[in-house]
Amino acid sequence: MVLCSVFRTFAAQKQKEVPYRMKRTLLTLLVTFMLLGFSHAQESMHVVLLGDSNTFIGGDSCNVARGWNKWFRDALQPATCRSYARSGATWTHTPKTVRDTEEYTEVLSDNNVIYNQVCRLLEAAVAGEQERPTLIIIMAGTNDAWFIDRRPQVFSNDISSPLTLAGAVYYDCQLLREAFSEARIVLLTPMQATKTSLKRIRRTGDIIEACGTQMGLEVVRLDREGCVSRKQELRKKTNTIDGVHTNERGAQCIGQLVAEKILSKCKLDSELARLSTY
Repeated sequence: MVLCSVFRTFAAQKQKEVPYRMKRTLLTLLVTFMLLGFSHAQESMHVVLLGDSNTFIGGDSCNVARGWNKWFRDALQPATCRSYARSGATWTHTPKTVRDTEEYTEVLSDNNVIYNQVCRLLEAAVAGEQERPTLIIIMAGTNDAWFIDRRPQVFSNDISSPLTLAGAVYYDCQLLREAFSEARIVLLTPMQATKTSLKRIRRTGDIIEACGTQMGLEVVRLDREGCVSRKQELRKKTNTIDGVHTNERGAQCIGQLVAEKILSKCKLDSELARLSTY
């Protein structure tokens, strides 16, 4: 009887794994087929990533399997792909935040903000150490939602101040637009996490999406479309190691999803351009 129970449990677990495996396989095939039509564009695509720990763990060269950017790079195969992300980074500033491209920290701090990643990118581009990006992806917001006691104005509606999430998103994206007018900017909202409430993550995502829409930028709602579920991770760590940071499985899922979104938009733009020639 015990043995039968074990086999039934094992069978049930395998049945649950099938949909995920099928979904992952189909997504991989979809990205592969889409790549066939964009090989020339990829050869001239220079990708820059900004963000917090979930991008940082993929490495500056985007080659570490626990980071989504490794799987994104593998799927998209751009000419270059470089990350300026830092663990602990936030969109929002504090009253003490200043331009600082020298500080290195992997925890929350006054100057560990997306703004200073933008500044590091600008300096690298001017020095000829970085190809001018044609695609800039920013994935941040988890720490803004998590450490709200350290960023008390995060959800304020004042878009004129980088002390607020909206103000920081507007300010940083405008700097990037002015410096790299030819680049496509994509905002990724934070994934669901167990360390902060789903309500805060949703609110953070809503603000980032509203800013992106207002500025005409693309937004991918990882809190809605991503594979990381707060409910699931609280029950059993499946796509993260700690409820916040992806494991290899979660990273692959997120990376391929983002690649598919990027390629879908490329395909649409290409089709629209083709139709406009008639």
